[in-house]
Amino acid sequence: MSPSPTRGPLLLGVRHHGPGSARAVRAALEAARPEAVLIEGPPEGDALLPLAAEKGMRPPVALLAHAADDPGRAAFWPLAGFSPEWVAIRWAQEHEVPVRFIDLPAAHSLATAADGPDGAGAEPDAVRLDPLAVLAETAGYDDPERWWEDVVEHRGARGTGDVLDAFEALGEAMGALREAYGDGGHRRDLVREAYMRQRMRAARREFGDAYAVVCGAWHVPALRAKATVAADKALLSGLPKVKVETTWVPWTHRRLARAGGYGAGITSPGWYAHLFTAADRPVERWLTKVAGLLREEDRQVSSAHVIEAVRLAETLAAMRGRPLPGLTETLEAVRAVMCDGSDIPLALIEDRLVVGDVLGEVPDGAPVVPLQRDLTRQQRTLRLKAEAQDRELELDLRKDTDTAKSLLLHRLRLLGIGWGAPVASRAGTGTFRETWRLRWEPELSVRIAEAGIWGTTVLGAATAKAEADAAAAEELGEVTALAEQCLLAGLAQALPAVLRALADRAALDTDVARLAKALPALARSLRYGDVRGTDATALGAVAAGLAERICVALPSACTAGLDADAAAELRGHVDGVHGAIGLLADADEGLRARWSAVLAVLADRDTVPGVIRGRAARLLLDDGRLPAEETARLMGLALSPASSPADAAGWIEGFAGGSSGGGTLLVHDDRLLGLIDAWLVGVPERAFTDVLPLLRRTFGAYEPGVKRTLGELVRRGPGGAAAAASASAAPEGFAPELDPERADAVVGLVRMLLAG
Repeated sequence: MSPSPTRGPLLLGVRHHGPGSARAVRAALEAARPEAVLIEGPPEGDALLPLAAEKGMRPPVALLAHAADDPGRAAFWPLAGFSPEWVAIRWAQEHEVPVRFIDLPAAHSLATAADGPDGAGAEPDAVRLDPLAVLAETAGYDDPERWWEDVVEHRGARGTGDVLDAFEALGEAMGALREAYGDGGHRRDLVREAYMRQRMRAARREFGDAYAVVCGAWHVPALRAKATVAADKALLSGLPKVKVETTWVPWTHRRLARAGGYGAGITSPGWYAHLFTAADRPVERWLTKVAGLLREEDRQVSSAHVIEAVRLAETLAAMRGRPLPGLTETLEAVRAVMCDGSDIPLALIEDRLVVGDVLGEVPDGAPVVPLQRDLTRQQRTLRLKAEAQDRELELDLRKDTDTAKSLLLHRLRLLGIGWGAPVASRAGTGTFRETWRLRWEPELSVRIAEAGIWGTTVLGAATAKAEADAAAAEELGEVTALAEQCLLAGLAQALPAVLRALADRAALDTDVARLAKALPALARSLRYGDVRGTDATALGAVAAGLAERICVALPSACTAGLDADAAAELRGHVDGVHGAIGLLADADEGLRARWSAVLAVLADRDTVPGVIRGRAARLLLDDGRLPAEETARLMGLALSPASSPADAAGWIEGFAGGSSGGGTLLVHDDRLLGLIDAWLVGVPERAFTDVLPLLRRTFGAYEPGVKRTLGELVRRGPGGAAAAASASAAPEGFAPELDPERADAVVGLVRMLLAG
């Protein structure tokens, strides 16, 4: 059967990614047997169409087009296995019929403000009409998805109507909508349709009217209209143009979802994929999948649950006058029967099955930039498979393979290819452990194309980008972060350029806060270098010089002129520098002594804000460089009546606040607790109201047990800690001190008890 000459070519208006449309397209092509198939899509993809027939091609996939000189200017044309366009492509290839794309070339659409998979710019104030919503409302439906399921998706199940007549009816409906609403406010549709008509004229010269066109149903009336060649040329004249490159890339069901921002998206790609592949009993098969998923999550779901859910879904559909249960009825049945009315497991089903994380594949023969080819090779070597769902990867850097995986992921991050993100490790806190959360997004293909300007391999590209970033960095913090990235990524060749930039920025920077902020990153970099076997000697010299400058400049920077916010920020920098010097002191013990001298100056200088003085005293005490008597003296001075309540409260916060174990220190040092208690009692009422938020922040961070003990000690009054200690040290029937001989006598009995 071939199209009637009076009717012209076969125009098959479809809904993008509609399984009912896909089945109808295949049936229509089988019935009409056209000599060529034209499909809505960029003509630059014609050369890539043969790859669709290769064994390694598994949808969902997308045709990617990007500007050759600017890979970031890109557009995707996604296709799923249930997309009518994909079905038409495969039908044409199976029947050895020419198949071509006829939409506006990507060379034009990328030269304008591209706004999605249609690949053409739109007026910013234009509002696209949703034809399905209008038709659904006209038919008395409040949900376009439900109307589409009833009218199209379930047609095959009912076995009614002629498929070609159905396409004719849909085309007439779209014609009525366009007549009533115009072109929907988008001039780009007029331009695209003018180009499609040109391609159809070329096909008519080659095949007569014996060809089929598969396009969005909205375009059918315009393609059927009698437009002149001159009018179409006028619409297409003067369009900007760029050179483009195209390829196939993997896509995901999740990225087909409308919720992901895809303009032609659907709400339930996983459900639609099921409808397309389940030729018979789709509801029963779907609910069996749901039961399997719930069982994997340790929920008790039996065959009886599946049977009951099927019956409930069919009953709901009959009550609502629907030909078959749709997604709405199916999910309601699942919620009632399998989820005990809970929305929590239902949300899992909607995420995993209704939407889904299916990731497509493309054959090795698809054209790619050299960087992508190198990345693919490393992924296979390291057995790092790209997956659409989140996956945690635990790495042990003592193993060569895990180290190689870490280097690859860090290099990709430096290139802006965020395949993996570091997360806190649950396996331990050693520096040889790393945990990554991996998730492959289709947009990463664009990022890879963009990064291809830096080199043909991941290592070479990351090295070149690091060197360029070092030269362009304006602030010290940027370069220190880059140095850390280079060590994590094992970019030994980029380190000299980064270190030169680091030394230059450090020499010119006089802001002690920026210097203090940069030092911890350098210290971490040295630690990572040690773990990964990277030579970081030059980095150590820069870090040591930075630490010396901080030691000289910090006391003068901590003046009484600082406001509360600046003082709190500087207190944080003091903590960071202290930890960094602890790492650097292994190579320079004298540095630790010089830093301790700086802390002693800060702790004893009354012009330094209280929060910094208190913190300096605490750090010295923890390092064993401040005797207990001197600590009590400094606290007494800070909490004397001569000090302002706000400054005294700041001293307490610096000394005992945060997660530094200050509460435990006060529990075990009755003298320090007594000083704070006495000061607190003597604070005037008006001043107490001012310092209360600061005190609550300090003591509120303590663990409940510590707060309870402190309250008990304060309730007992002076000497309470000592009394409590003595009371707990010698309970009734026990001597104040341990008797070694009597203790040894019971060792054997204890061992027997433990062994039993």
